[in-house]
Amino acid sequence: MEAVNRRSSPLVRAPWATAASRDAAVRDQHSRLLRNYEDMELGWFWSTNAEGEITYASEAASTRLTGDPAGLLGQDLMSMFRSPDGADRRRTLPFQLIRQSRFEHVLGLIEVEGEERCWSLSGEPQTDAKGNFAGYLGHGTDVTSEHRSALASSRLALLDPLTGLANRVRMANLLEGIVAAMRAQVRPCAVMLVNLDRFKQVNDTMGHPVGDALLKQVATRLTKIVGDAEKVGRIGGDEFQILLQDSHDRGALGEMATAIIEGLSQPYSINGSRCIVSASIGIAVTPFDGATAEEVMRNADLALYAAKTGGRGGYRFFSTEFLKAANERRELEHDLMDALAKGEIAVHYQPVVSAKTNQVSGFEALMRWNHPKRGRISPAVFIPIAEEANLIPALGEWTLRQACKDAASWPGDLRVAVNVSPIQFANEGLPQIVMSALANSGLPPERLELEITESVFLGDSFETDARFSALKRLGVRLALDDFGTGYSSLGYLKTAPFDKIKIDQSFVRGTTEEGARNQAIIAAIVALANALGMETTAEGIESFDQLETMQALHVSHVQGFLYSRAVSAEELKTYIHEGQWVIKPSGPAKQRHSRHATFRKVGVIHDNHYYAAVLRNFSASGALIDGIVDVPEGTQFVIDLGDGQLIVSTVRRAMTSQQGVEFEQHLVDDGSGGLCTRHRVSPHLLAAAGLTGDPTNPNSNLVAKNGDGQLTLPAFHTLTEWKAAIDGTYV
Repeated sequence: MEAVNRRSSPLVRAPWATAASRDAAVRDQHSRLLRNYEDMELGWFWSTNAEGEITYASEAASTRLTGDPAGLLGQDLMSMFRSPDGADRRRTLPFQLIRQSRFEHVLGLIEVEGEERCWSLSGEPQTDAKGNFAGYLGHGTDVTSEHRSALASSRLALLDPLTGLANRVRMANLLEGIVAAMRAQVRPCAVMLVNLDRFKQVNDTMGHPVGDALLKQVATRLTKIVGDAEKVGRIGGDEFQILLQDSHDRGALGEMATAIIEGLSQPYSINGSRCIVSASIGIAVTPFDGATAEEVMRNADLALYAAKTGGRGGYRFFSTEFLKAANERRELEHDLMDALAKGEIAVHYQPVVSAKTNQVSGFEALMRWNHPKRGRISPAVFIPIAEEANLIPALGEWTLRQACKDAASWPGDLRVAVNVSPIQFANEGLPQIVMSALANSGLPPERLELEITESVFLGDSFETDARFSALKRLGVRLALDDFGTGYSSLGYLKTAPFDKIKIDQSFVRGTTEEGARNQAIIAAIVALANALGMETTAEGIESFDQLETMQALHVSHVQGFLYSRAVSAEELKTYIHEGQWVIKPSGPAKQRHSRHATFRKVGVIHDNHYYAAVLRNFSASGALIDGIVDVPEGTQFVIDLGDGQLIVSTVRRAMTSQQGVEFEQHLVDDGSGGLCTRHRVSPHLLAAAGLTGDPTNPNSNLVAKNGDGQLTLPAFHTLTEWKAAIDGTYV
């Protein structure tokens, strides 16, 4: 029985079995095992000749791929499969087959019955009797499920889990690839960084779930405005990034930025709650604003910072000035730490005037910083620095105490208004600080007015109401500052005990323009205030037509440069020694528009000469330049405004050393109230023209200097060629 069993298994080495019979049995067993492997469709086998044509393919695989058991025979193996996107070139099938060496687990994609499948292929090169390459023997395995799973994991690693947009890593990789590809072709790519204003307050006061829901809605709106989700990513917190290839028209970029800001600033509804945020945007364009992805991102971030410190809710294009400003900001932050102790901070006072009688009723206290080396530093510069350095509580309390002390010495019943930041208002000790300031100065409470912005209402309503009640019990007045620019809910006006509504100057601007809606908005604010027994103050009055409009709309009080700038405490005493001050308004009759007075060095290019000049003032359509003598009317030249901004101009008015010129293309809004060219000339063109660096610098060695002191450029561009470059044609 044992012998029979041993004979029944061809693999058993019976002593009487011949070598030939054993080999035949092994081959038969191998054949059955391989056929079983093919029949179970666990994989397939293939072979090619030296030309790469398939000479054998498993029938099951051939039937599945072509519908014919022999359908793969004679096909070119290399052309059958497509390499996965982003695959390393050295791990692609064409690369491996051309090398004619062994390869393992190379992925190839092929369409089967309308569905893309992924196969893992391995092959062993074969040689003929002479040692020449004779083709491949190989096998393949369907790894579609594993490939899809890997792709999904890879995508998840590159996606923001909250919004579904690309994450920081994905956007960085995209930008690196775009910059590398476009560097060789000298093509531009714009980077926009979008940051939400006041989002932290939403998160802190309404909770992180509300903040997350808000970010999702922001992502949806942003994608809709841009029009392509592949261009938009969330790179962290409340910051988003947009990549726009072949975009360098700053007019179009400014329009998109404006559309984004307007779209994101519309109210959001989250779980029945109304939420409002605004957005700030920084824009940089490669190659003008950086040759590498790292540089252009850094510069977009600097532009974003400029947008946020410029008042938020706006956009900025990168300027080389921002690099210098960043270094200065670090120095100013260090100096600001000691400014109070060194007596460099002072309080100045701007009059608040009755719109009917021109009589001063009080003053708004405004901080001023007189730096020992830099001189007067604008609050627009140092207040954002103070916010970042957490200096607002100390500066705010000092200003409150100083304003109370100064006001206590004023004759009559003149009031003083002091701004209270949301950070100060959130401090539960604020009523005690106010009470202490009043007690130490002896100022009657009714003469102190605290100006509070709408953003305080984003906090806990119970704590907000309690803070208002505590302040009103002290007897001070409360004013709602910058009404209509923030939270803008009328609900809080029913309970908040305000005495005055301040109308932000953004509503005052444009009230005299035909068709403007600002007048209707101000009329509604005044009617609301009157119904609630409140006064109104319009800020930023700078012209008589604005004043007349405010008077016609029955605004009760005004303040602005038409009456007075903020003055020092010492100067103020000379005006109010009798307890009354009637100011006669003085200023332009009409609101001025779009003309920018300046004193700025520029360059003028005519033929192949570069002349230094001064830009005296300019508008979107023209400018007055000084420094070139006896230029005939009708002369055309190129004005270099810096940062690659060149514009073709025609002399329309000649006055010895001054020329009034008309721009061939109108300038566009730069996002900060200034003007810039629509296009810029690429850096490599400027370098080729000898304009790398600062040509107005007489020490520059980048341009030649001839005997008469003029800078001479290489004979590079005609005026026609300059026009093509300025219009955005890249060569």
